[in-house]
Amino acid sequence: MSVESQPLLAYADAGRIVAWRPDGPVSAPRFLSDVMRLAERLPAGGSVLNVCHDRYRFLVGVAASLVAGKVSLLPPSQTPEAVRQLKHYAADVFCLHDGSGDGIDLPKLAFPELAAGSVDVVPAIAVDQVAVVLFTSGSTGTPMPHVKRWGALVDSSRGEAERLAAVQPGYSLIGTVPVQHSYGFESVIMLTLQSRSAVWSGWPFYPADIVGALAAVPQPRLLVTTPVHLRALLDAGIEVPAVDKLLSATAPLSDGLAREAERRLAAPLHEIYGCTETGQLASRRTIDGPRWQALPGVRLEQADDLTYALGGNCGVRQALGDVIELHADGTFSLHGRNADMVNIAGKRTSIAYLNHQLADIPGVADGCFFMPEETAVDGVTRLCAVVVAPGLSAGQLRAALRQRIDPIFLPRPMMFVERLPRNATGKLPRADLLALLDRHGRSAP
Repeated sequence: MSVESQPLLAYADAGRIVAWRPDGPVSAPRFLSDVMRLAERLPAGGSVLNVCHDRYRFLVGVAASLVAGKVSLLPPSQTPEAVRQLKHYAADVFCLHDGSGDGIDLPKLAFPELAAGSVDVVPAIAVDQVAVVLFTSGSTGTPMPHVKRWGALVDSSRGEAERLAAVQPGYSLIGTVPVQHSYGFESVIMLTLQSRSAVWSGWPFYPADIVGALAAVPQPRLLVTTPVHLRALLDAGIEVPAVDKLLSATAPLSDGLAREAERRLAAPLHEIYGCTETGQLASRRTIDGPRWQALPGVRLEQADDLTYALGGNCGVRQALGDVIELHADGTFSLHGRNADMVNIAGKRTSIAYLNHQLADIPGVADGCFFMPEETAVDGVTRLCAVVVAPGLSAGQLRAALRQRIDPIFLPRPMMFVERLPRNATGKLPRADLLALLDRHGRSAP
């Protein structure tokens, strides 16, 4: 194989399982057959909006698009506005779906029934071929496109597989996160293609669904999840089948939740650090401490008060939006996002730090701080917080916060709700937080 290409599927021996479906396992030769047959049926357009809900069909769709030289577009949602933006970005885009495709104003191809077959030849994909375009979540503004080339994705996924020891014997992957999101795409789809891991075809979301998915696949099992899904699973009070490793990303994970998860599920929990712009950059075992270790091939450097990532999935030198402290041993610490830094009356902190302290208070199931757009009448900007803490009063929570943070950062107002307006990846779009603040009439409890 030329050094300018990388295989679509690593470890493609006949006995390798690529996916688990309700009707049984899918072998590598069967997967390759499905890929080649779908590639022949794809329309002429050069860009594909893959909205297949079944994770195996999504995987086949991504692989077939690569073989056919097409680019998979992965926006954060499929709302009419998101689709309009896609059409503006790529006029030739069409939609591959495994449902009705209702509400998506694009030419459509329903995922076809594919007769069983066997292919032994693994396609080689040029390393500089554009594989996917990932879009930012829009949590801080308009979603922005980021091009990902095949070679960089392969390098990154192999680095993750090495860190997670996912090459031998491989894991059964159960993902609670959307595979259209960078974390889900890299840690579910790419890890399936470039390690010996096999993806579960379903998309479990609720605790009972996660338990059912775990029970449907053999060990070793890797649960790719988020702090929100993990908290819900632990709070459900149901027996969970054995998990061999936990992986979390998309939101900060508190030490308390990490330790509880490891104790109750008897599995090591690792976090992935990265962003849509760069892809995954580093990992850590949360209970071992706050420091992160860069994935193989990734390095960080600092200049002009900014931290830059190079190598791995970055493609080019990329400025990071986080406040990062580099250590002499090659590890680093995160101190919140640059945009999250708060300065009130000369005192500085970060939203990430405040959220961490809030989440560690016993009785708090979920919550976050945020900064409104306007300042108060006295000219001092007031932080707001929205909290899920059904067993706590406002006074109890405020007293607990006073033990952890400077009183100047106490939120006004502090809104109690039944649940936070998180999206499918666990993130909180700023527009939804501002709308929540408006509905509560800015009256502190």
